[in-house]
Amino acid sequence: MQKGILLLVLATFLWAGNYICGRFLGPALPATLLNTIRWAISTLILWGLVILNKKQLPIFIRWKEFLVLGFLGVFAFSTLNYLGLKSISASQAGMISAGIPITILVFTPFFLKEQIKIKAWIGAIISIIGVILLVQGKQATSSEGSILGEIEIILSCVAWGMYTVLGKKYGKKIDPLTLTAGAAFYGTLLSAISCIGTVDPKLIHMTRNAWICIIYVSTFASVVAYFAWNAGVKIVGAGRAAPYINLLPVWTVLLGVLLLQEQISGITFVGGIITIFGAVLASGQSRVVKTQHEVNS
Repeated sequence: MQKGILLLVLATFLWAGNYICGRFLGPALPATLLNTIRWAISTLILWGLVILNKKQLPIFIRWKEFLVLGFLGVFAFSTLNYLGLKSISASQAGMISAGIPITILVFTPFFLKEQIKIKAWIGAIISIIGVILLVQGKQATSSEGSILGEIEIILSCVAWGMYTVLGKKYGKKIDPLTLTAGAAFYGTLLSAISCIGTVDPKLIHMTRNAWICIIYVSTFASVVAYFAWNAGVKIVGAGRAAPYINLLPVWTVLLGVLLLQEQISGITFVGGIITIFGAVLASGQSRVVKTQHEVNS
C-alpha cells in the first residue's frame, strides 16, 4: 500500500514538472511545435513498449477512438496548456488545473451513465468559485494576455476531463498502454498538421536547457508519470487513488516558487485553496460511486 501511494505522489510530482518546463519553454518554441516534438518522442517510446509487451496496435481498426482521445488528451490539452503558460505563471496554471476532477465529474453522467452524489456537486460548485477567484487573482502587471492564458488553461481542463471519461469508456475494450499509444499517434499527427503555415522559424530559440526540458516532458512527464500513476492505481485501487490527483496544483505552486521565483497574490492563493478543497470534496464522493460501480461490474 505504501509503495502504491509513493507511486501516485511521484506521478503528480512529475506532471507538475510539465507546467514548469512549459513555462520555461514558452520563449523557446511555439506551443504547437513544442507539443509536436514532445509527443513525437513519447509516441516512439510508447510504440516501443507496445512491441516489447508483444501487443497489437489496431491503429486503423480503432482509429475513431484513438483520434478522439488523441485530439482531446494529446493535442487540445497539451497545446492549450503550453499556450496558457506563455502568459500566466506555472503556479496559477497549476491551481486552475485543480478543477480537472470537476470536469471529470461533469462529463461522467453523460458518457458513463454513472450517478453522482449531491455532495460531489456541492464540491464542484465550491471548486468553480475557487477557479473564478483564481481568474480574478491577477498581478498588477496582468494584461489581456493573462486573461487569455487563464481561459486556455480552463479549456485544457475541460479537454482533459472529456479525455479521462471517454478513456474509461473506451478502456473497456482496449488496454491502457495500447489506448495511450494510439491516442499519442493521432494527437501528434494533429499537432504536426497545426504547425503547417503557423510556425515562424524566427520564434524558435533552443538552448541546452530547453532541450533538457524537451527530454523531460517527453519522458518523465509523459511515459514515466503515466506508468507510475497506473501502477499506483493498481496497488491502492482507483477509488483511493482519485484524491491524489489534487496534489498536482500543490506541487506546481511549490516548484513554481522554488524554481521560477514566482509570486502568488493573496486572492490567487485563496482561490487555489478553495478550488482544491472543492475538488477533494468532489473526488471523495466520486470515489464512493466508482467503488460501487466496480463492485456491481
